[in-house]
Amino acid sequence: MKKSPATVRELIREHYAALTQSERKFANSLLENYPAAGLASITIVAANADVSTPTVARMVQKLGFKGYPQFHQALLKELEAKVSGPTQRRAKWAAEAPESHLLNRFAQAVTRNIDQTFSNLDTGSFDSAVRQLADTGHQLYVVGGRITRALADYAFTHFQAVRPRVTHMTASSATWPHYLLDMEAGDTLLMFDVRRYETNLERLAELAAERGVRVILITDQWASPIAGVATHSFNCWVEIPSAWDSNISTMMLLEALIAATQEECWPETRDRYERLDALFDMTRLFRKPS
Repeated sequence: MKKSPATVRELIREHYAALTQSERKFANSLLENYPAAGLASITIVAANADVSTPTVARMVQKLGFKGYPQFHQALLKELEAKVSGPTQRRAKWAAEAPESHLLNRFAQAVTRNIDQTFSNLDTGSFDSAVRQLADTGHQLYVVGGRITRALADYAFTHFQAVRPRVTHMTASSATWPHYLLDMEAGDTLLMFDVRRYETNLERLAELAAERGVRVILITDQWASPIAGVATHSFNCWVEIPSAWDSNISTMMLLEALIAATQEECWPETRDRYERLDALFDMTRLFRKPS
């Protein structure tokens, strides 16, 4: 199955070990303000990164581009994809749609998204994020945006069973200062933000980070601006033949985080599950087998 073309960010990660010190300086400058830092002329981006234009040219070729114009065009395409709305996404898929049935195209796209997401996952960052999510000595806050609030609700329901001290922040940003008031250094804020990125979520992340709160971001392959202040940021591939993006790879990553956090907290979580089941029995929420 054909994979989606690698982003410039992924190419830098792949070739980083082979870059010289000056080339790494440019790469780091680009990643700090991605992709905007690479959208000017070669002389301007070199000056902004405090490196020479030959350094930029050499790094671009090491990433697999014939020259700076092709590198620049790749970044422009990423930016275009980053800001596209449902109408533009639908038009793109309609123009490129193969003649196979929509169900087949969906299955292929979803499988490709999952493969891309997990093949680009840093296990060290994943394990570190799990330790944060399992840190019951501090509060865990969960929040999502207009679409991703469904993911936040799912995360809260599970993490509340796994561990104590979990807060589901409401969808209304007008109430967020009340939560910020109680946030303390060492707390964790789990956030979901996908294109088109929400400015209120970005501001919340900035204010929380200023208070010493550790931000864990789950976003798409182009990366929300929140990644700039996040302790850990996870990119999930989301494109499908639809006007909307898919949450399947995002949900798989979330469920992996929940499962790993459960294991990190065991046996405390096992005791919590047993007490929760006893309460379910008392409230007669679930039908018992005959």
